[in-house]
Amino acid sequence: MKQLVITIDGPAGAGKTTVSKTLAQLLDYKYVDTGALYRGVALEASLAGLSMDDDAGLERLCKGINLKFVNGQKGQLLFLNESDITDRLRSPEISMMASAVSARPVVRKFLLDVQRDMGNKGGAVFEGRDMGTVVFPNADVKFFLDASIKTRALRRYEEIKSNSSQSLEDVEKDMTDRDRNDSTRALAPLKPALDAIKINSTDFGVDDVIRLMLAEVKKAGIK
Repeated sequence: MKQLVITIDGPAGAGKTTVSKTLAQLLDYKYVDTGALYRGVALEASLAGLSMDDDAGLERLCKGINLKFVNGQKGQLLFLNESDITDRLRSPEISMMASAVSARPVVRKFLLDVQRDMGNKGGAVFEGRDMGTVVFPNADVKFFLDASIKTRALRRYEEIKSNSSQSLEDVEKDMTDRDRNDSTRALAPLKPALDAIKINSTDFGVDDVIRLMLAEVKKAGIK
């Protein structure tokens, strides 16, 4: 059986995480949440008191950290050096910091190598924003998953409301700001790869999206 590299890009709230995890499970592939890697760098930079545009400081920081995913009883965990930082990555503040730090060349260079090492043997589903355009331009199958801003904001609000004081309006505003930052940055902007299969999940459930993706993966070599 051919071991493929599959990329799923798209904006926040499009359903990438749920779909990527499910697809990886069905294929018995490794799932890689690349956004968590940027959040991990952002968290460490914040704890170190670094500005998100301090390239010299960020470069030193990247040289001293090791990021790795570990499968735990509650799912995939992200360890920074020897510490589990999974539960500290999803705050609105870290989300915005991650968007800012992802525009820094020194951070992108560091994580480019980390991500490519994770995919060098195939058999992986990579979720992110530039997986199909920059990190794995020769990926076997590329998807770009999107949905309306209203739908995406509602999904994120439902996901965080039990642990956050943000209103739905606040979530939508933050998401709009991040969309703008991610899609207009000069380095690796959020956009579909030219050969990506585009799926709009506004009116689709997870099962519908997975069905479409599995059909495309089958065409690429999975039997």
